[in-house]
Amino acid sequence: MKILFVSLGCDKNLVDSEKMLGMLQEKGYTFTDDEAEADVVVVNTCCFIGDAKEESINTLLQMGELKDSGQVKALIAAGCLAQRYREEIQKEIPQVDAIIGTTAIDEIVAALEEILAGQKQNHYEDINAAPVTETNRVVTTGGHFAYLKIAEGCDKHCTYCIIPKVRGNYRSVPKESLLKEARELADKGVRELILVAQETTLYGVDLYGKKELPGLLHELAQIPGIYWIRILYCYPEEITDELIDAIATEPKVCNYLDIPIQHASDNVLKRMGRRTDQAELRAIIGKLREKIPDICLRTTLISGFPGETQEDFEELYRFVNEMEFDRLGVFPYSQEEDTPAATMEDQVPQDVKEFRRDELMELQQAIAFDKAEDMVGHILTVMIEGKVADEETYVARTYRDAPNVDGYLFVNTSANLMTGDFVNVLVTGSNEYDLIGEIYHE
Repeated sequence: MKILFVSLGCDKNLVDSEKMLGMLQEKGYTFTDDEAEADVVVVNTCCFIGDAKEESINTLLQMGELKDSGQVKALIAAGCLAQRYREEIQKEIPQVDAIIGTTAIDEIVAALEEILAGQKQNHYEDINAAPVTETNRVVTTGGHFAYLKIAEGCDKHCTYCIIPKVRGNYRSVPKESLLKEARELADKGVRELILVAQETTLYGVDLYGKKELPGLLHELAQIPGIYWIRILYCYPEEITDELIDAIATEPKVCNYLDIPIQHASDNVLKRMGRRTDQAELRAIIGKLREKIPDICLRTTLISGFPGETQEDFEELYRFVNEMEFDRLGVFPYSQEEDTPAATMEDQVPQDVKEFRRDELMELQQAIAFDKAEDMVGHILTVMIEGKVADEETYVARTYRDAPNVDGYLFVNTSANLMTGDFVNVLVTGSNEYDLIGEIYHE
């Protein structure tokens, strides 16, 4: 029996998908990427913003048509949309046989076997249940890098965010479980670990009474076979001197930090429920660049948040221009029901949100192009991602590039390289924000 597994949304959701795949594989199920071959479909859904909800619903409807045609014997919905809108899904998409909540992913095998036996039963746990840890994973990212989810949920309760209501409060994964999982990934050939959570910087506070991300980094760095460790989703107010020192001193930890600041106007930051103001953002960015001069900083922003005035936007624009982030993404505000921001006055029209997004991205594009030009002449260690078909060119990533969100470096060489190899490259040029280089020979 073949299973088509569709994983939508963020990399944290992908880790859940990989764990469910591992559980199903242990029971002898096989997998396919071809709808025409599928006997069972599992859709791991997302509901973070409107576009993600729409994609998840459309996917469920599309897979429901396969169920109606008789080709598919079972359709299961998992993930955040399934957790948040379970009653609506049951009513509006009756082809869905079972729904699995965000903390019940270890019930995937039971849910499938119940359906095949003629039963239909949903599976939920308390959204504050302990994270599912002791499972095998089927790594779907190519095998040379993998995401390591170090915590579940969030305690920040930003006014625009639904995550605490579908993922629960912040719960760290015990360190011993993470180290065991990391060693297993390394044994499978993973060479880059990418640490993810709704917020990585608070790791360990609930279990150990203090922020233990620096300690976790030091221990992960001791694992043979791991070459890079990358950190995503660091809330700026939680970045400590100890964390900065760990990044600066551990050779395996990439000098790269993802800091989602969301805005720079104090007025908007306050309405968002954020814990920093612009002065504090400037201070932490300045400290990071002082302590780690070659650090690559990524951030994300929200345009058109309720109450954002033209003056607020211009303040944000100036901030981006002055800070010159290495990587930056902008998302128009999505009005999510059951969040405080959804009922705020002064909602910004959609066309204004998108115009402001475009203005910021045009500015960032110019910044990114300049930064790419500045890298010419540098020697960088890169990870090979693959080869361009019919060309003597390989696709690679530098420490400055997280998979799927940042750029690439194209290596021109006749050498025989493999995915996951690390080589030193001399940057010889840039194509907008992607880099071009050649193997460096001392």
